[in-house]
Amino acid sequence: PKRKLKKQKSNNNKLNRRIMSQKVALVTGANKGIGYETAKQLAQEGVTVIAAARNEAKGKASVDELKQQGFDVEFLKLDVDNESDIDAAYDYINSKYGKLDILINNAGIQVESNSWAENTVENIGEQVLRETLDTNFFSVVKLTNKLLPLIKKSNAGRIVNLSSILGSLNLHADPTSPIYDSKLFAYNASKTALNAYTVHLAHALKQTGIKVNAAHPGWVKTDMGSDAAPMNVQDGAKTSVELALIDENGPNGKYLHLGKELPW
Repeated sequence: PKRKLKKQKSNNNKLNRRIMSQKVALVTGANKGIGYETAKQLAQEGVTVIAAARNEAKGKASVDELKQQGFDVEFLKLDVDNESDIDAAYDYINSKYGKLDILINNAGIQVESNSWAENTVENIGEQVLRETLDTNFFSVVKLTNKLLPLIKKSNAGRIVNLSSILGSLNLHADPTSPIYDSKLFAYNASKTALNAYTVHLAHALKQTGIKVNAAHPGWVKTDMGSDAAPMNVQDGAKTSVELALIDENGPNGKYLHLGKELPW
């Protein structure tokens, strides 16, 4: 019995070492579009991916597709606006993996207009403004701060906040910039706030091995981006994946698109 117990403990230790050496990523809003493609590309790199979505049926269907392609992906029900879901996500990741190597805050909404060539600031409703900021900013802060203890247990934690070039105040103030006339106030302000969180969190964690960056995916053919967009989802996911896998010499506290810095 003693030999069996020692063997069992040894096997358990080997299993724990294997789990800790395997990178684990959580991708929010992973049931479609850029989130789905990000989960797929991370899995292609050998990362164990927890693909989170608020819609359980759609999320499970997307994960089943990835599993059928041979990828190590699992589904997690997570509505980023639901505090109980956030608590449950922490408990699940902590109990199964004991750490989190990569957090990609991909989930986001845009609800105020069907036209990006519009300035909504004069007629924006408070409900729309609050709804947008709740999902795109406050929920990101809440989820990230909740999961930070698990990310700090990683040897090289990576946090990627999916921002947008539309969060750039510098470009919004420049009449010659390509986004000058795209003034959806709620959406743009939520991404500007997210950029601020990125800078502040990177500074707070500068003495750790964790790196925090904001990613602009590009104008991508998605439900939000429209069919007129020049980029496909495969290219749209590249910036998030690159930032998720950077080494210790990679950027920190930066605002990036395909390796190039954007002006704040």
